Amino acid sequence: MMRVLCVDDALPVMEDTVAMCEKLPQITSVAGFTRPKEALEWMETHSVDLALLDIDMPEISGLMLAQQVKQKYPDAKIIFLTAFQQYAVEAIKLRASGYLLKPVSLEDLEEEVAYADSRKSERSSGHVVVKTFGNFEIFVDGETLSFHRQKAKELLAYLIDRNGRGVNRPGIFAALWEDGLYDHSRQKYLDVIIRSLRETLKEAGIEEILEIKSGFLRVRTELLDCDLYRFLKNEPEAVNAYRGEYMEEYSWAVFSSAYLSARK
Repeated sequence: MMRVLCVDDALPVMEDTVAMCEKLPQITSVAGFTRPKEALEWMETHSVDLALLDIDMPEISGLMLAQQVKQKYPDAKIIFLTAFQQYAVEAIKLRASGYLLKPVSLEDLEEEVAYADSRKSERSSGHVVVKTFGNFEIFVDGETLSFHRQKAKELLAYLIDRNGRGVNRPGIFAALWEDGLYDHSRQKYLDVIIRSLRETLKEAGIEEILEIKSGFLRVRTELLDCDLYRFLKNEPEAVNAYRGEYMEEYSWAVFSSAYLSARK
């Protein structure tokens, strides 16, 4: 069930959106505001599972408000409701769960809310949960895993993409750095990245998901609850959750993304 925040500087639009939210079974409560500052004050004493935000607002834009929502409630989902399609790129960068052009119908809103709710519930199942659809994230007992180095996070994402298949260091370097020269200094740097990943996993108590043997690295897929792996098993929930977006922040993921889109 979801607690929803709705912010739109146009009062009729805000009221219509709140009214539509009240008709959706996933939503337990909804609070509506026309002024982002009032919404921020309200958030000091109320938690948010989902924020429905207009983008083009005075003083504080919806994009800026989304950043503040995420800072206070990192697990909150964001759906932008706007008449301006050009904001789509910025919305994607903020990892928005949805993006709807006005006027919004109840059917479209219901679909986006259901999708956001499915991503929320997916996180709560399993000890180690991996989200690859959209942007890559990994959760341990429901908490987002933080990495000391972003390249270590990308390394884990790449190993998960390989679905348990091992890869050696030159192969890792070729994928993560593409045209870079794998010289001695880069070999040393890759060793630093691998150590950093192992340290992060050890601190989280999940070091067993990574296996290093005979110079090859792989993840133990049987220890992961991963949307990609469930998709490949044709589980309906995972198939329906895939919307053509896969590890969006990594260029090497484009090949797997094309495969998934062709398979769906």
